[in-house]
Amino acid sequence: MKSSAANKKLDEIIALVEKKGLEAPQLIDELKALREHAIKEQDPLVTKVLRLTYEFLGENSAFDVQAQFDEDEEGNEYPMEIEGKENFLYLLNLLKNADHKINREEIKDYRTALKLELY
Repeated sequence: MKSSAANKKLDEIIALVEKKGLEAPQLIDELKALREHAIKEQDPLVTKVLRLTYEFLGENSAFDVQAQFDEDEEGNEYPMEIEGKENFLYLLNLLKNADHKINREEIKDYRTALKLELY
């Protein structure tokens, strides 16, 4: 997120999730408001990931998305076991610096995983 208003909203959402978890009643509305900032910033990747995220949360009341993978010495990838709340907070923190090359790749991984889960 580029604007200070978007980052402030993102910080509010992170604080909300840390305090109340994924069950916070206003979480989806907060994500929708953050998505409006992404639209204004003209960032289609972040816009899409936010929409998929709140749709997934609305349908599942959890964030058990397998988007993070680790690699062993032989180059084999396997999914990392991350709790739903921590997984969600990780995604939100990636969005703080969504223009960073590595973060952007990981955000794309979340987009792909969310699309597979939802559709």
